Amino acid sequence: MTVTMDDVVDFISRLPDAIKVAKVQEACALRLHAIDKEAFAGIVAGRRARINKSLRPALLRGLTGTVQERNRTGTRAGFLLDEESTRILRRDPRNGDPGKPKYRIPEDVPRFRLPGSGIPVACLELIEDD
Repeated sequence: MTVTMDDVVDFISRLPDAIKVAKVQEACALRLHAIDKEAFAGIVAGRRARINKSLRPALLRGLTGTVQERNRTGTRAGFLLDEESTRILRRDPRNGDPGKPKYRIPEDVPRFRLPGSGIPVACLELIEDD
């Protein structure tokens, strides 16, 4: 017997109480976590990557660099911009006025590590090494 998505949705809609629905929710969350883990397994420290178009703020989109360590949950990673992307971000007018930029990058810094808790791994696309 093949179970369709319609069968699953119908089953869930007939659950009698919140506890049973919560068990389904928990199973879904665990499965989504496993799918994410598989999908982003290649995003490890030392790999080159590009920040994709889903990240905010937009001024970081398209910048490239090296993945650093991932956080405890594996959902975010530190990111060290390469020299070209560091130069682009330093000069980007969307970075704020020169007296008070969002990302303060000194002129003598060739590669800038993005501050904060890291970039969501879902916002990184691996770049094949040349």
